[in-house]
Amino acid sequence: MSFLSGVAIYFIIWWLVLFVTLPFGVRAQNEAEDMALGTDRGAPISAGIGRKAIATTILSLLIFATFYFLREVLEIGLDDIPFLPTY
Repeated sequence: MSFLSGVAIYFIIWWLVLFVTLPFGVRAQNEAEDMALGTDRGAPISAGIGRKAIATTILSLLIFATFYFLREVLEIGLDDIPFLPTY
């Protein structure tokens, strides 16, 4: 795997993990009963994007390291995964 391919794969993994982590820990304004005038009642009070970006980076690094280990060290590819026979 080339360096550019590794960066591209990590970037894709990072975005997927970000979208998975975004909903966690978000409190809406109507849940906290702290409504700001002119905003939707379902708008988040504090999304915590900084914490989620750090968590996303760490999780993505672990997933990419696992992918890299399986692909480059153990040389397991998609062709090595057994599929069910078609009848």
